[in-house]
Amino acid sequence: MLDYGTMGLVFAGVLVLLGLSGIRIVKQYERGVVFRFGRIIKPLGPGLNWVIPVVDRVTVVSTRIVATEVPDQDVITRDNVSIKVNAVVYFRVVDPIKAIIEVEDFLSATSKVSQTTLRSVLGQSQLDDLLAERDKVNHRLQTIIDEHTGPWGVQVTLVEVRQLDLPDQMQRAMASQAEAERERRAKVISAEGEFQSSTRLREAADIMSGNSQTLQLRYLQTLAQIATERNSTIVFPIPMEFLRAMAPTQSTPS
Repeated sequence: MLDYGTMGLVFAGVLVLLGLSGIRIVKQYERGVVFRFGRIIKPLGPGLNWVIPVVDRVTVVSTRIVATEVPDQDVITRDNVSIKVNAVVYFRVVDPIKAIIEVEDFLSATSKVSQTTLRSVLGQSQLDDLLAERDKVNHRLQTIIDEHTGPWGVQVTLVEVRQLDLPDQMQRAMASQAEAERERRAKVISAEGEFQSSTRLREAADIMSGNSQTLQLRYLQTLAQIATERNSTIVFPIPMEFLRAMAPTQSTPS
């Protein structure tokens, strides 16, 4: 039989083991929630913590940002265009107690809410708004999803619509529209250039028509340019006014 000394050592060893089994280490990015007989007692912060063995149960929740991908969703926009879209939702737990007691699985619940919200918001939007105002759509998605997950202690920090696939027929129509828009802009720019050029030429013609010397100088510049650029012989008519201006002035006999 064991003597009292040995029994005391065994009992002390059991107490030490029970005490060690109550140690819980919570990492810096985690928070723990202590349940005692099914009731929440206190939250556990990062570091070394001790709970009553067997009696207390600890649930640990990560407070780091989680990125979950919303799978491809078939959406019909407000202007009856069928598209396929997916997104990425970034969220984190800000209240561990709510994240545990308010929802069974906050990760799955947040993903499901993101899917339904994505279909709802994009279904109420025009296709042009989705393509041109992506930031506004992302902000609206973030606001609506965060309203749903807020009571669960989950904060949505960012939502990004990552890919938006259009039907082949719609892609061809948009490409034709973009090409027509580019041609229209090119024609407008060309017409504007012609208008400005004709306006300047008219102003130059008005100035030169009022000054014969300017007209003669321009005539000589044109001849010089033609002589430099071409090697062939060119017959160029010379106006009589130019010859009269170049002829010496004769004195009148007394």
